[in-house]
Amino acid sequence: FTQQYQPAACNSNPTPCKDPTEKLFTVHGLWPSNSNGPDPVNCKPKTKVPQAQQPIDPSLKPQLEIIWPNVFNRADNESFWNKQWDKHGTCGYPTIKDKNHYLQTVIKMYITQKQNVSQILSKANINPDGIGRTRKLIENAIRNGTNDKEPKLKCQKNNGTIELVEVSLCSNYLGKHFINCPNKIPQGSRYFCPIKDIQY
Repeated sequence: FTQQYQPAACNSNPTPCKDPTEKLFTVHGLWPSNSNGPDPVNCKPKTKVPQAQQPIDPSLKPQLEIIWPNVFNRADNESFWNKQWDKHGTCGYPTIKDKNHYLQTVIKMYITQKQNVSQILSKANINPDGIGRTRKLIENAIRNGTNDKEPKLKCQKNNGTIELVEVSLCSNYLGKHFINCPNKIPQGSRYFCPIKDIQY
């Protein structure tokens, strides 16, 4: 369950964001993963009958617009959700039954189950004030909100500053229990988070 910190996501994007950002972690996507090897993407529907593009249930949209905005272009949230479904959600079958179930699952995780990274960090008095922090401090705060399971952090350098861009929280295939995130970002990758001076 991957969330992006809006200002850092915009800073690391080659095209500037069209709208002002909020100092929040909002959903990037729910991405089925393999514990080793590459993660599955663009899975074909399991039914033999070609599926028409399932419309998004209008009752889900007000919550989705808050927790899962397209930070690069807020006027186009729907194509972002559809893209996430096509690329990642389709690989969640049979746990994820269809597009609306995928969207409902994200709402449930972020709101009902309080898997909201901004809230988790805030409970540990880590707020988006641009202060450099250690990786251990950030990881421990998140572990406190996830039954002591290790998150996956993604950082990116922006004008010499290392920014925390994404946090992934991982669960078992039913989404019922947190697990340590597999496939950490390797040291040497430009997305690797250093031991200290991570800005949020």
